[in-house]
Amino acid sequence: MTLPLIHLSTNELSVLIDPSTGCPTVLHWGEPIKGPVNDDAIRSALQPPITNGNLDAVAPISLLPEHGSGYSGRPGIEGHRTSGAGWAPRFTLESAEQFGSDSAHPGSSRAVVVSLDVEAGLKLITEFEVLDSGVLRTKISVHNAADTSYHLSALRQTLPLPSSTQETMTFGGRWSREFIEIRQPLVTGSVTVENRAGRTSHNRVPIIFAGTQGFTNDFGAVRAAHLEWSGNSFVAADALSDGRRCLQVGELLFPGEVVLAAGEHYESPWVCWAFSSGGLNGVSERFHRELRSRPNHPKTSRPVTLNIWEAVYFDHRIEPIEQLADAAASIGVERFVIDDGWFHLRRDDHAGLGDWWVDPTVWPHGLGPIAQHVTSLGMQFGLWFEPEMVNPNSDLYRAHPEWVLTDHHYEPVMGRQQLVLDLGRSEVRDYLFEHMSALLTEYPISYVKWDHNRELVHASDAQGRAGVHHQTLGFYDLLARLRSAHPTVEIESCSSGGGRIDFKVLQYTHRFWTSDCIDPLERQHIQRGYSYVFPPEYMGSHIGSGRSHTTRRQHSLAFRAATALFGHFGIEWNLLHATDDERKSLAEVIEFYKRHRDLLHRGVARRFDHSNPAVIAHGVIAADQSEAMVSFATVTASSSLIIEPMKISGLNPKRLYQVSVENLAGGVTGPSRHKPSWVESGVTLSGEELELFGLQPPAMDPEQAMLIRLVAQS
Repeated sequence: MTLPLIHLSTNELSVLIDPSTGCPTVLHWGEPIKGPVNDDAIRSALQPPITNGNLDAVAPISLLPEHGSGYSGRPGIEGHRTSGAGWAPRFTLESAEQFGSDSAHPGSSRAVVVSLDVEAGLKLITEFEVLDSGVLRTKISVHNAADTSYHLSALRQTLPLPSSTQETMTFGGRWSREFIEIRQPLVTGSVTVENRAGRTSHNRVPIIFAGTQGFTNDFGAVRAAHLEWSGNSFVAADALSDGRRCLQVGELLFPGEVVLAAGEHYESPWVCWAFSSGGLNGVSERFHRELRSRPNHPKTSRPVTLNIWEAVYFDHRIEPIEQLADAAASIGVERFVIDDGWFHLRRDDHAGLGDWWVDPTVWPHGLGPIAQHVTSLGMQFGLWFEPEMVNPNSDLYRAHPEWVLTDHHYEPVMGRQQLVLDLGRSEVRDYLFEHMSALLTEYPISYVKWDHNRELVHASDAQGRAGVHHQTLGFYDLLARLRSAHPTVEIESCSSGGGRIDFKVLQYTHRFWTSDCIDPLERQHIQRGYSYVFPPEYMGSHIGSGRSHTTRRQHSLAFRAATALFGHFGIEWNLLHATDDERKSLAEVIEFYKRHRDLLHRGVARRFDHSNPAVIAHGVIAADQSEAMVSFATVTASSSLIIEPMKISGLNPKRLYQVSVENLAGGVTGPSRHKPSWVESGVTLSGEELELFGLQPPAMDPEQAMLIRLVAQS
């Protein structure tokens, strides 16, 4: 059946869809199409040749490319009936509808395509949304329309890439070193990232960028995809032998994890796709706009947060913790968080997880006195949980060993002396909800740090089947119930730091703990990687003590402060051990953050290209281009004493800006007898001049960050 092409568009993006290919095929997702679309002419112009030595048909790169139609790459859907039949479906079109904006989908253009394979007994419902943010979202539901079970092995959504796509960027890393950029050429074959950690992961994040060779922050046509999912994932860029290229994204399913009985269906996670002809900054801006437009985006200023973990660890004694709260309030902290160690048996990490009631041996009167003390000082009170985990040394495990997500025929693989609770079981979710909700009701808790400190290994349900898919859905269900019962409580997503950072978890949470590492040198890299997809107001970014907890390196307060400012700012430091001068400087930093956080959290975040690998430069520009805050950091010793000028893009080229250096907490040091005059006395330049000529940095020692303030002249 041949139907008209579907054209969805915003001012920045056009998506052209051919529904007549059975499972729909995206012909174009990129630059806006300004003129009318001539369907027959476009189909004719894009018809591929039939070449010698190949099949008599060229299978399209549809949203689910079909092996049964001759697609030579990785098929979009894999599965089979119990008998083995239905393993290579070929879909035909049943219906296609296009919608404009409506109350259920404001600011979007939508299309829904229904496809059938009668022989395989499958129905597909494909949804497309082009949002005002400039982001395309897609989702596919697979329905079992036959009388026998269908074993779904994989469902990967696929969009084509132009032949000019020559390079990819993904994210690797590890615990305490998240979001490290990995660049790879896309010549032939596949760039593949598979995550089997049972959480979004530290080292195989479901995000991929693909673009023209050498794309930068401000140069190149770049396309990106992000899977909105907090479990296992698959991401790939493929260069086929026939010259075509594509991105492919989906949930990674373990064997037997999704078996559809008659009438049941599997709904894929949403995939967010973004395009920019102006480099990575353009893609980032679209992703940031999308998250900021969603209902759960924080509506209030992000409060200065102090978490006591690196201050006291498991040493919970009420008197020093009250003194720490006093010190925090005296310098302007607005939220005080009790971390791990407050609950039953929890004197170290060998016991207690699962027993979510206050340990009377350390808090004989419960948490009421410390909560009342904190709130009487004008601060919010927060509490740490790790709901999905259990220690074998716990009352819960002794009562319900069968609640653990593991195959009981094997010795379980431990991680941090803990096992994983099976959140696919409703009784487990009920238990956790009741105990957490009771605490949120009893105490004035306005913030929860939700942690998840191990990967899932051999995660089997009560029947011995792979359970990560249902575990992830159970996690969302528990979060949703708690949010519904306690709508004013904000929740932070933490998973050994940055192990669960994705769009889907932000449907239920308000903040990420970006990394357990707050060494500012590491954080410069971590936070740059994070910024490609997520806006700064979600990024927990703290000042630690002079010596880093994770790296043992020492850094100046100025470097620590300048790094932490560009996120949801906080402190991870025992202030009782800080000097009077350090506390005074911290108070000044906090006041500076409060004065500028509207700019930092509502402006357009940008990274600035620089030829020197010793430099990381980034900033935030107000939406109306009236002001900006920029960081220029040296993360290692430069190969040259004189560093190339930093060019600042994104400002209004015709406006004049007063440029000055903010010497926060002492400013920067360097081997220079004379600094450039603008560093000492400021300078006025137009946005055009700042982009064309830039600012000459002073000579700077390694591991320094200079803060630059730009204010437009009226």
